[in-house]
Amino acid sequence: MRRLILALVGVGLGLAGLRAAEPVPAARAAWVLRFDGDWLVAQGLPEKVLLVSLQGLANRAAPQLYVVHPKDFQWEITGPLFEFYERKHHVTFTEVPTADAALTRFARHAKGYVIWEPAVSASLNVAFTIAGLEDALVVTAAQVAQVEAHGLKRIDDLRGRYTGQTDAQIYRDAYARYWARCTHAAIMLMGGHAGAVRMPAMADWGVRQKMFFHDLSANPNHPEELALEKKLFAELDPLGTVFGWHSYAKDTEEQHTTLLSSYGLRMEGLHNLPNLSFNCQFSFTPGFKFQNNHHVARDAKLTAEPKVYLAFVQSDSIGIGVWTKPGRGQLPFGWQVTMNWTKFSPAALEYFHESATKNDYFIGGLSGPGYMYPNHIPADKFEWLMQDARKLMATLDEHVMEIMDNSAADGNLGNADLPKATVDRYYAAFPEVIGFINGYGPARTRDLRDTRAMISYDYYIDPRRPREEVAADLNELIAINAKRPYFLLVHVRESNDVNSLVEVTKQLDGPVEIVPVDVFLKLAASNKTYTTRYQLPTDPKHFKGY
Repeated sequence: MRRLILALVGVGLGLAGLRAAEPVPAARAAWVLRFDGDWLVAQGLPEKVLLVSLQGLANRAAPQLYVVHPKDFQWEITGPLFEFYERKHHVTFTEVPTADAALTRFARHAKGYVIWEPAVSASLNVAFTIAGLEDALVVTAAQVAQVEAHGLKRIDDLRGRYTGQTDAQIYRDAYARYWARCTHAAIMLMGGHAGAVRMPAMADWGVRQKMFFHDLSANPNHPEELALEKKLFAELDPLGTVFGWHSYAKDTEEQHTTLLSSYGLRMEGLHNLPNLSFNCQFSFTPGFKFQNNHHVARDAKLTAEPKVYLAFVQSDSIGIGVWTKPGRGQLPFGWQVTMNWTKFSPAALEYFHESATKNDYFIGGLSGPGYMYPNHIPADKFEWLMQDARKLMATLDEHVMEIMDNSAADGNLGNADLPKATVDRYYAAFPEVIGFINGYGPARTRDLRDTRAMISYDYYIDPRRPREEVAADLNELIAINAKRPYFLLVHVRESNDVNSLVEVTKQLDGPVEIVPVDVFLKLAASNKTYTTRYQLPTDPKHFKGY
């Protein structure tokens, strides 16, 4: 417990070594790289690996190097955020046209280079770990002449060291060599894309912060990897952060999030989230304060009419959704905010709030101060974590908490219900919220206490599902749930087009009213036509919905 309390000293200000810097000067110079979409191991990856390792080192002392990705990159905001830095932080960017030009400008921030072996996938993560600890650039053998032309010397060479070894063997060796020198406030789970494509766009952050990189599996079918990952998680600082994402080739999101939650750790992903080494060094602009688009006061009392009330929520982090796509603002929309960005990417959050329409409403999540599964958070860590979440929600002016526990689910759909003990903890931990929403796919956990409702999603919109079928599904739910008012909460999966959802709403059988999620929860508290229900021991773990 003493170790836990000591670790909490910095919770309100951000984890040790992960805090946002003081406000930047009125004007500053920086440089920008523009990446293409080629992340093939045999083609574009080696140059990108070299550049993101260079970015992490160049941004150690100051925000100097930023990367803009193509518009179809999963994190679609690198272009808009680039413009935000120019406009609000008065950054003057100079284009860096080539990797060699980047080396000419920034090679002085490196002490040498480390060679990774593309034929041994895990060697890249070991090389990134070395890069952070030794101020090294990460290169293949084919790039050695290029970096030596800029005066850099070889620090390490991983070729042959791990040939024929399993990932468990490779990471055990890396643990023995490097773990003691790495930060224990955070760890980099550099998984995600695997095989012919790798996409380690978050590596700059791990290099800057001297994190231990790995892609160990949380799958019980890989017991040696799982055992080593448990050892790493146990040795992280209490309430530490797991950055990155699980390996698509080894395990599932559910397995990994369940595992880290059981240690009281929080997840911040994905593996391809770019520019954190740059973003972390900017605070909010002077005088900026979050002002959410509240539609109802905390103590307001609304009265639901005999109709269908529908609310849309997009919970896959506003940075990878449909924020920059046409149509936003035409419908009331709830957006789940990655709250920890207040600590390491404040400018991104300010950009979202500045560009919000009156129909964009921000909510807290996912389950706490980071992505985690609450059914598996140890009881002695739950309150400490939620204290942090309350502070972040107050900063972000958020009145609604979103909860998700997919530990018993199979992919996006499955049993996402909460046992009563978990529901009790949330009601006790968040006395000031106006209500809670739960789930990812459909769930059945519902409650109402002291005018604060907890409503689960009744529907999940897969972006691949034809819009006419989505409308038919919603109309079927409206028909089945004939008692009015009916509170229909809809989860909008990332990349769904808002314009198409407008067309869906025109096909719904009335009377239907589309309302903001804060209004939705107040209305749900006014007329309890739903049944209080929690997860039961007899509930099936895997099913395709209700």
